[in-house]
Amino acid sequence: MSTEWPAGVGRVILPEIDSTNAEAQRRAPAIRGPEWILALRQVQGRGRRGRAWHDPAGNFAATYLCRPDGAPEALALRSFVAALALHEALVVSTGRPEGLALKWPNDVLLNGGKLAGILLESLGQGGGVSYLAIGIGVNLRAAPAAEPGAVPPVSLMAETGCAIAPEEFLDLLAPAYARWESQLVTYGFGPIRTAWLDRAARLGAQITARMAAGEQTGTFEGIDASGALLLRTSAGRVAIPAAEVYFS
Repeated sequence: MSTEWPAGVGRVILPEIDSTNAEAQRRAPAIRGPEWILALRQVQGRGRRGRAWHDPAGNFAATYLCRPDGAPEALALRSFVAALALHEALVVSTGRPEGLALKWPNDVLLNGGKLAGILLESLGQGGGVSYLAIGIGVNLRAAPAAEPGAVPPVSLMAETGCAIAPEEFLDLLAPAYARWESQLVTYGFGPIRTAWLDRAARLGAQITARMAAGEQTGTFEGIDASGALLLRTSAGRVAIPAAEVYFS
């Protein structure tokens, strides 16, 4: 596989900013093409549902900013593209796929602990999307403190001994993302869905999905064509478009 930087994609490296997704929003009106924004230090990182994302020194914090085509509901599928690209870059970094798995909807696990997270944010008017920001955080050097009830975080260095700088990791991630994005654009979500499920954590096992209106526990059977979680419960199969997943 090629590790050459993808043609036509910008590369911005900043010593310190508040948040790469916030920086992407500031840059969005002026961008001419897609670009990666990497922060060597991020002081106000954000995760899903407004949670803080902590970045100890040496960890990876970047955002891919683009003006995507397609319906707004299809843009969320880029989280699966990003997850596959992360998996690929981590395999190249460490030389082995053992222990890596993808947790629905947007995490990468290593040896059962949370190694990386993905946050998609969009901005548009009239139901359209003007730009998409795909924020990615990876615990390359150190893991932040664990949150109650959440999957405990781990770091790449502690689990594998692999020491890689954020700039080096970006040089692996960017071409990997470009390849998986090309797969999505050319062939649709089907091949992405299959590849993601091949790497999925707890497929066929019992999990709990917690939504604002309650929770559902059942067997994780996969994801549908929209990326929704498929759960086999006592009442039958249900599709859950958005939730927090907890392992039993």
